[in-house]
Amino acid sequence: MEQTRFERGMELLDRIDGGGGETVIRSLEGVAPDLGRYIAEFAFGDIYARPGLSLEEREMITLASLLTAGGCEPQLEVHLNAALNVGLSPEKIVETLLQCVPYTGFPRVLNAVFAAKRVFEEQGRAPGRADT
Repeated sequence: MEQTRFERGMELLDRIDGGGGETVIRSLEGVAPDLGRYIAEFAFGDIYARPGLSLEEREMITLASLLTAGGCEPQLEVHLNAALNVGLSPEKIVETLLQCVPYTGFPRVLNAVFAAKRVFEEQGRAPGRADT
């Protein structure tokens, strides 16, 4: 039997975010359950499931997009955890964030770096120095 978009999305969400993604979907049940379904079906069941990019590449793009949008630190933290879950190193994550400085500016990159610092500390994953 073929998976539904929701089933495919939830399976991929679990693989990428671990329990964090499901927690987000469940947190919406009492207020906007359709939003949780849209996230699972569209973002993960359709977009993340597409061929052509690795999960690591998708998470790097997602980090840069959330950083650029600004004001998305809670979602950025979810995707920082996801980036680590799919195999990105803390060093590669920091480089992804730094790449945005010329295009987005220091304030948004600083916010993202401090979000990354919190996530790295929570996971005990301090990055090494990228300039050595």
